[in-house]
Amino acid sequence: MSLFGGILGNYSEVSVQELQNQYGAYLMPDEHIHMGFKLVRDAFIFTDDRLILIDHQGVTGRKTRVASIHLNSIYEVSMETAGTGFDDSEIVIHYITSPYHRANNVQTASYKFEFGKKMNVQPIYVTLMTIASQNSKRLNS
Repeated sequence: MSLFGGILGNYSEVSVQELQNQYGAYLMPDEHIHMGFKLVRDAFIFTDDRLILIDHQGVTGRKTRVASIHLNSIYEVSMETAGTGFDDSEIVIHYITSPYHRANNVQTASYKFEFGKKMNVQPIYVTLMTIASQNSKRLNS
């Protein structure tokens, strides 16, 4: 991971072993990490059940915010690949925040991930879009 890429807000891939060593304490029993990405101090991790978002705050990074987006709540994904110049690639996921996904007044949110120009985001997009498509079929059947 380049520091320059991290300063610009770009995630880069990290090994599962490194993620397990550093963030294994945040896993539920029988939950496994499949892949993850890091941005200087922050990270996001794909597990069997959720995306774990790690946000180290403050100058020292001792204060940490951990949030989860359950994979079964993702209903839409968009991708933008890098262009020329300083453009980066990005993936935006849209997900349901309501506890009941089939409720009449469903609440939603979105989250954007930015990656450096050299990162091939297509496999991540395809993975997330596959999950979103399955969720859409499940929710609308």
